[in-house]
Amino acid sequence: MTTLARPLHAILNSVALPASLLVVGAVWIGVQLDVPQFNLIPTAIAGPQMVTLAPADFSYRAEGHFQRDGNPVDAPMVDARLDGPLVMMKYQVTAADYAQCVQQGACVPAEPRNIGHGDVPVTGVNYDDATDYAKWLSQRTGQEWTLPTDREWAFAAGSIFADDALAITDDNANPAARWLANYEKEAARESEAGRLPLPLGSFGENENGIADMGGNIWEWTQTCHRRVHVDAAGAVLSETPACTIRVLDGQHRTPMSFFIRDAKSGGCSVGIPPDNLGFRLVRRQAWYEPLLALLSR
Repeated sequence: MTTLARPLHAILNSVALPASLLVVGAVWIGVQLDVPQFNLIPTAIAGPQMVTLAPADFSYRAEGHFQRDGNPVDAPMVDARLDGPLVMMKYQVTAADYAQCVQQGACVPAEPRNIGHGDVPVTGVNYDDATDYAKWLSQRTGQEWTLPTDREWAFAAGSIFADDALAITDDNANPAARWLANYEKEAARESEAGRLPLPLGSFGENENGIADMGGNIWEWTQTCHRRVHVDAAGAVLSETPACTIRVLDGQHRTPMSFFIRDAKSGGCSVGIPPDNLGFRLVRRQAWYEPLLALLSR
């Protein structure tokens, strides 16, 4: 070893040790603070098939029950851009995959109203069931999985995302007119899809390569429903979130009480309730992944 190489070798050793200690220290702190623990070394269990979407500008209709002067109005169109890449399951979580979580005692059994045949999405699950599965999958894969937000779901759905607007003039103060328009719109959607959950891929892929969005499964998101009051110019006067009600996306967007597994038995949907409640997840970057990437260089 040359005279020049010895200092360089010593420098590398001096950097490697503190870096290793940094990782160990971070893990110790995470345990002490009761941070959800994930495997630092991924297990042999493969995760679901994923699609990664790069951030881009997009527009969609905002979620919520909007009112002006006490009368319901269409929510505004908003321009948005996600903070980073979106990694989402290509398909919805299947009944078979969910059954594994049940077998291991991490999930409660699903209660599907309609029984499909073949490799079908799990249905008859509520918001808590979906989040329990996300925790179980995170522990099994060493990755962090959560429900998407409504904004993320809208971005991933692309042109399939349903517009909530009823195209009723904002000066129409008759609430019955909006109720009837909404009921007729959802009744038309109901007639376009079968009630039985169909096998994965039955509704094809959208332009983003994600399958079955807007099919006959409504998917839970982590977004809280909200009531928003706006003025004549559309500026928000007040906003009240209701996190006991979460947003479902699918053929249409609808609010639903978090504990509901069968929307026809109750809930908060307007018009004809959705038939099949299921979900798909998005992958989040775990807190330790940047450290592992740094050490692997």
